[in-house]
Amino acid sequence: MSAKRTLSIRPDPGGVVPETAMVMAAGLGKRMRPLTATRPKPLVEVAGRTLLDHVFDRLRSAGVKRAVVNVHYLADALEAHLKNRVEGIEVAISDERGRLMETGGGIVQARALIGDQPFLVVNSDNLWLDGPSDAIRMLAARWDDATMDALLLMVPLARAHNHGGQGDFSLSPEGRITGRRKQGRIAPFVYTGVQILSPRVIADWPEGPFSTMLFWERAIAAGRAYGLVHQGLWFDVGTPPAITATEALIADG
Repeated sequence: MSAKRTLSIRPDPGGVVPETAMVMAAGLGKRMRPLTATRPKPLVEVAGRTLLDHVFDRLRSAGVKRAVVNVHYLADALEAHLKNRVEGIEVAISDERGRLMETGGGIVQARALIGDQPFLVVNSDNLWLDGPSDAIRMLAARWDDATMDALLLMVPLARAHNHGGQGDFSLSPEGRITGRRKQGRIAPFVYTGVQILSPRVIADWPEGPFSTMLFWERAIAAGRAYGLVHQGLWFDVGTPPAITATEALIADG
C-alpha cells in the first residue's frame, strides 16, 4: 500500500482545524551553529527536507489555509524560500527585521494578520511525525473554545527524542495544565512547539520582546490551559548532532 493511500485512510478525529497558523521562524539558531552561520535555522535540512518544509507539510496535510510567518535572522533567505518552495497555503510575512520580538512579542506584532479566530502556533524548528491520526486535527478535535484559551501539544518526557531538558508541564487526568516544572524537579510532559491559542490571550502585553509564557501563565491561573499528548514521534532538533540522531531514528522507523 502506498504512503499516499495509507495517509488517506487514517481516522479523522473531527473538529474544525484553524484556518490560520502562526509559524515562528525568526529565531537566531545559535545552538545550531555552524550550520546557521549562512542560513536561518528553519532552512536547515533534516531527512532531505528543510525544517520549514516539514512544518508546511504538516500544515497542508491538516488543511490549514493560511500561514503568518515571522522573520528576522537572514530574513531575505526565508522569504525567498517561502515564495519559491511553498505551495497550497497562503503566506503572509510578519517582518521583525528591525527587532526580534521573541515568541509572545511576535504573536502580538502579527495579531492584525492572525485575525479574530482561534489559531495555530507552530515553531518552525521542531519536527514531528503523526501517529494514528493527524496531530493538528487531533488538537482541533480537542479544542473547546468555551473552556480553553490555550491547548498545547505535548509529548511524554520519555518519548522526547534528543531532548536534554527535564520536562515543561504537568497535566491533570482530564488534560488541564496544572503547573510548570519547578527548579530541581522533573515534569512529565514536554511542549512540542505546536499549539492552538484563542485571540483572547493577546491582551495586556508588555512593551518590547517577551515570551508566550506570559499568556500561558495567565491561562493556567484561570484553569483555561490544557495539553494534548501527541501519539506519534517528536524530535528536538536543536543542534547539529541532533540532526544525525533524528535521521537515524526516522530511518529505523
